[in-house]
Amino acid sequence: MNKKCTTDPDRSYKQPEFDLDKYIPGHSVDCVIVGYENQQLKILLVKWKLGGPWALPGGFVGRDQDLEAAAHQVLEERTGLKSIFLQQFHTFGRSDRHSRFKEQMDQVKAISQQLGTMDLKFSKWASQRFISTGYFALTEIKKTCPKPDFLSEKCEWVSLEKLPELIFDHNKIVDKTLKHLRIQLNFLPIGISLMPHKFTMQDLQKLYEAILQRPLERSNFQRKILKLGMLHRNGKLLTGAANKAPYLYSFNLEKYNSMVENGIGFSYLGDKIL
Repeated sequence: MNKKCTTDPDRSYKQPEFDLDKYIPGHSVDCVIVGYENQQLKILLVKWKLGGPWALPGGFVGRDQDLEAAAHQVLEERTGLKSIFLQQFHTFGRSDRHSRFKEQMDQVKAISQQLGTMDLKFSKWASQRFISTGYFALTEIKKTCPKPDFLSEKCEWVSLEKLPELIFDHNKIVDKTLKHLRIQLNFLPIGISLMPHKFTMQDLQKLYEAILQRPLERSNFQRKILKLGMLHRNGKLLTGAANKAPYLYSFNLEKYNSMVENGIGFSYLGDKIL
């Protein structure tokens, strides 16, 4: 069952009281928040009001704030969760990353001004060139309570296969995230952040296939995963067919934490799963 989400009816969507001197000019964070549901990877997006564009959740960086703290703030505000797997993966700093999308920027300004959420000073400040530090986060979708920010009318999970055109270079940020995530499969036991507490081996294989975008051979996948020793085998899944019922697995947290620190050390990137 999904987490019950509540909305504060008194919540204001007006622009917060920004003291611009407290933020680093021209530096932001963008967060690609990845979930997994119904054998599909999904990305958490916000949609601007008044027919505005879709975008990745993001925010500014305080002068006295660590980059990771700024990213965690975005995650907590958009998902309602404080503890999420989070990793920095790339810095996006093309000199034309905003100027190439002048029409979109003008649309954003128009929406903001119509809503009364952006005064002239803030509009000018937000229109400068921004270098963005990209973070990716992994979480179980059912644990989240997506919540839009003051400029957005929606904050929702969207299937990777149905990803719309996003604002600025955000589609490229998503593409870069997926490439990074595929590489990270060789080093980190990523499944623990996306799977329920108990799952079948087939469930885990489907997750890896969704990330890699290709099928994996069942026996080889099972052999490699079990060899890592990071799974604990529980009882069988109750299906009514005892002989054919698959085993349920859960992650061995002690082994998992060791692998986060030391890495896994094998490859899924070749033509074959070894």
